[in-house]
Amino acid sequence: MSSPHEMAGHIVAALDAQRPLSVVRLGDGELLTLAADTVLPGQEVQELAPFLPYAGVPCSTPDIRAMLAEAIQSADWVGVPISRAPTFQGLLFPVLRHFGIDWSRLKLTSSTINYSLHQSGLVLPLLQGRRVLLIGSQAPELAALLHNRGIHVTGIIGSVAGVMDIPRVMQQTAEHAFDIALVAAGIPAVILCRRIAGELGKVALDFGHLADKLVTGELQL
Repeated sequence: MSSPHEMAGHIVAALDAQRPLSVVRLGDGELLTLAADTVLPGQEVQELAPFLPYAGVPCSTPDIRAMLAEAIQSADWVGVPISRAPTFQGLLFPVLRHFGIDWSRLKLTSSTINYSLHQSGLVLPLLQGRRVLLIGSQAPELAALLHNRGIHVTGIIGSVAGVMDIPRVMQQTAEHAFDIALVAAGIPAVILCRRIAGELGKVALDFGHLADKLVTGELQL
């Protein structure tokens, strides 16, 4: 699995070469969405994951599961959980197997790579001298923080209203000039990062709750 410094190297290389790169992350939300009515009964998933609507999936449908599985299969880097808890690594391999995704063919990093990059002091160096697009409910506040640290934020797209809002977000994303997108949008972030790289040829990083923690001051840039 790729370490934070290795991951940062891959991101910088893609940015320097103006090459697309997607880094997505799988947590319990993504895995339970994929597991619903496939490797677990849908009712059990609802009980295990009442937070899924907040994370962008009001109801796990075959279409949503297919979109999510395709994004994982096609992403350049996939962050997977280290935790062996039942809803983390306990679901990872059964879910990948169900969707015909060969984990040995995926380029893997940790599902907490966003935090690891921050803890290693690599987030600001990655963004310096780049045009940054922020996507997610914390984007305006995060933009102010980054601006104060000399980062050039060229676009802000606010809240993503679940998976069904992805077409609108992609349309808006295409209207911005940027080098790297930081996407903090729950489960839709996996699909968005993959599409931003695949369709727009940019670098996209699933930034997750790191955005919240920076905005609240729990973590410092």
